Order: sequence, then C-alpha cells, then structure tokens
Amino acid sequence: MNSVLPHITLETGKSPQHSIIWLHGLGADGEDFVSIAEEMNLPVAVRYLFPHAPKQPVTINGGAIMRAWYDIMASDIATKQDAKGIRASQAAIEVLIAQEKQRGVIANNIFLAGFSQGGAIALHTGLRHSSRLGGILALSSYLLQAETLSSEASAAALNIPIFMAHGNSDPVVSYARGIESADELKKRGYQVEWHEYRMQHSVCPEEVRDIETWLTQKLNTEPPKP
Repeated sequence: MNSVLPHITLETGKSPQHSIIWLHGLGADGEDFVSIAEEMNLPVAVRYLFPHAPKQPVTINGGAIMRAWYDIMASDIATKQDAKGIRASQAAIEVLIAQEKQRGVIANNIFLAGFSQGGAIALHTGLRHSSRLGGILALSSYLLQAETLSSEASAAALNIPIFMAHGNSDPVVSYARGIESADELKKRGYQVEWHEYRMQHSVCPEEVRDIETWLTQKLNTEPPKP
C-alpha cells in the first residue's frame, strides 16, 4: 500500500463519525481550504483531511515544480491527460479513505471534495471507489478520463450525490468545460446538483453557504439505503 499523503487534520468535535477529504488546486496546498471548513457550521462532528499534493513539474507552467495532483500538458485540459499522474493521485486518495475506514468511519460517511485539479481527482476517485461514499464536491472542476468511466465506474457509486459548482466567467477551467462534465455525468445517470456563480476561478461566500446546506442534508447518521 502507498504511504499516507502528508495532510492537515481538523476535527470539529469529539470522536467524529464523518470524514471529508478536501483536495486543493494546482500550486496550492492543504492549507487552502482550512479556513473555509472552519467557517461552516455542520450538524455533526466532522474530521477534515486536507492532503498536500506531491511536488512535480507542470508542463503548462514551463516545467515549474509545484504541488499538483497530475501534470497539465496543454491549455485545453481535455485533449491530453496525464493518465499516470491521475492514477497515482487516485491511489493516494484511496489510502486516505482506507485510513478513515480503519478509524471506524463507514464509507457512506466519507466525502471527497476538491477545487479545480483537486475536484477532478475527487470525482475520478469517488466514481471508481468500490463502495458508495457519502458524496462528492467538485468545485470549479471537470471530469477526467470520461472514456474510461464506463469500464471503471463502481456500480455502488451510481447513486452517490454529487455537488458541482462553477464560476460563469472562469478563465482557467472554462464554464463550458464544467457544465459539459456535469451534463455527461447526468447522461450516465449520476445525481448531480449544479450550482453556478458570478465569479472567476475562485470560491465565493454564496457558494460556501450552498456547500454548507448540501453537506447538512447529506451528513446524517442513518444507514445507507440498500
């Protein structure tokens, strides 16, 4: 098994039975969303994990070394994807999921969240995980490797709740790419809740409130429906 990614842990109460693994965007680190998590008032104790992506050269940034979940090879993020890097990050997130299960958190109470690249890995991993997780939040993000999803998707994950949010003037991950990804998932039968905001490649207060509302609905202590 891979070693556990270095990460920040934030627990909002004693003995949390719910975990949220939150992945940062390109060039950021695990600190990026800690303050947003601290702002949210959720109905149950939650253990947040904010992993730091490994440092690696990023082609589109002239080979500069930065924290990245995978390499981005061209401005059109859909055309040439770093399959090896994507798989490596998927495997690393699976280790974190396994860690939470070992702590006694059931799969249905584990959520994956992420921004931009991090959201893409959250989607990629959550849709392929062998058990149905509690939900996926993909913010200012997109679907990776749609061509392999049919053969790799977990049947258990078909009814996983998905929250997707995007700025309608995003110059980094285009709005069109985001909504195209959401539409592709809906076409495949996934439960996608789409939100859009008047912003660029960022997070806004209205979005944080919507995330809080969505998580409040999904974070429950009831067993999953068969």
